[in-house]
Amino acid sequence: MIAMQVAEIIAQYVVFLELTDEEDLNLDTAVKMMEVLAGQLQEMDKGFLRELVNAFPIIAEQYSGEAQEVVRGIAYGYYLEDALAAGDPVKLAALEALRDAKG
Repeated sequence: MIAMQVAEIIAQYVVFLELTDEEDLNLDTAVKMMEVLAGQLQEMDKGFLRELVNAFPIIAEQYSGEAQEVVRGIAYGYYLEDALAAGDPVKLAALEALRDAKG
């Protein structure tokens, strides 16, 4: 339950940072905030982080259009699966291959 609530807060934050017009939000500031968020998320307890990663596709259904795609892509874009795979060279290699394939 709490993971869903936290995922919703994170999703709103990410949608704001990624989809707000450059006239309304300084691009450099947005990038810095996304980097800070990524670092904080990657440092979370792995069990809770797994719950968050699993929650993003579920809450993405509350959004539409580009915002929905942004929310679906949080785990990928913020390297959360990579953080969860830390210490597992096979999983990390698979994730790297997936990133290479997506270009």
